[in-house]
Formats: sequence, C-alpha cells, structure tokens
Amino acid sequence: MGIGGAVGAVLRHLLAQRVDREAFPVGTLVVNVLGSFALGVVVGTSLDDRAVLLFGTGVCGSFTTYSSFSYETVRRWESGERARAALNAVGNLALATLGLTLGVTLARTLS
Repeated sequence: MGIGGAVGAVLRHLLAQRVDREAFPVGTLVVNVLGSFALGVVVGTSLDDRAVLLFGTGVCGSFTTYSSFSYETVRRWESGERARAALNAVGNLALATLGLTLGVTLARTLS
C-alpha cells in the first residue's frame, strides 16, 4: 500500500502541475476524476485483496485529493468567486462519481 501511495502521489503532482490553471483548479479536478475512474476499474474487477490495497487504497487514494479540492473551493468562496467555488464543488462531485461509475461499468463489461 505504501509503494502504491508513493506512486500515486508522484503521478498526482506531475499531472496537476501540467494541467492546473490559476483561474480554476483543473489539475485537482482531473486527478479526482481520473483517480475515481481508476478506482472504479479496480473495484469492478476480481482482484485479490492485496492488489486492491496496492492499487485502490495506495495508488488511487494518494492520486486523488479531497483536501486540495476542499481548500481550493473554500479559497474561491472566501475571495468572492462564489460561482467558481460552486462549479468546483459540483464538478468534482458529479464528474468523480461519473468517473467511478464508468470505471466499474467498463471493468465489469470487459471481464
């Protein structure tokens, strides 16, 4: 799980740095949606418990970031960017849930 966590954290940092924008936290949104999709694939397959810990808890858990999402949302709200804060909150919740659902569906369809 620790190795998976290290891999996920490094991947999150690299991806978020490439796609993040000052006006909107695109990097956090992207990692949360992709991580949720990947977690859906993990839980939608018949992996053993150790593989789920490595990929699901380790890689996906450290790749996604609820704390950054929360901070970015509150920071925008407090600075008066209420529409962007709401869009960030709703976008992360809706798109990450959709990503997880698509990942589970894809894994179950292919297996």
